Amino acid sequence: MGERMTRRQRALRRLPLVCWLTVVWVLLWGSFDLGTLFFGVVVALLVTWLFPLPMIRTGMVLRPVPLLRLAAYLAWDLVISTVRVAWQAVAHRRATTAGIVATTLHADSDHLIAIVASAVSLAPGKFVLQIDRAELTCYVYALGMRPGDEDSVRREVRFLERLVVEAVGSTAQRDLVRGSAG
Repeated sequence: MGERMTRRQRALRRLPLVCWLTVVWVLLWGSFDLGTLFFGVVVALLVTWLFPLPMIRTGMVLRPVPLLRLAAYLAWDLVISTVRVAWQAVAHRRATTAGIVATTLHADSDHLIAIVASAVSLAPGKFVLQIDRAELTCYVYALGMRPGDEDSVRREVRFLERLVVEAVGSTAQRDLVRGSAG
């Protein structure tokens, strides 16, 4: 079988995209009935057949339990960060402090770095300003920082990186991040 994919494998890989395009079709029409659903599937199949997406090899492996751990952490961080930002707005008003912290990442994958940057920016109060790909440095803007909080921000970003790599990283990436955790 080798490098070539069978028709069945190609169809299975296209299935999530066909489902998503069908959902978008139904939402665009604004009504759910069998005709709209049928033509949504037909249009989605035509689009995926006429304009096939190239295969992207990410080297990522989906691990359900660590992925749930990542999702739980992100949900918790969203709640805690929202409370922090609300407190900053109420208690400090215009005197709120902020800072930019450079954090060195250990994962050497564009996909993993993008996921980490998105996850950092998901909750209010922190976001990634810039990523220096050559140096694997992520510049994080953090609201409510006081002098000496830089290490706390770095620890949070590295913890999040570790959760992301455990959830979807390759074995080599996992070993790299685990080796640098000490």
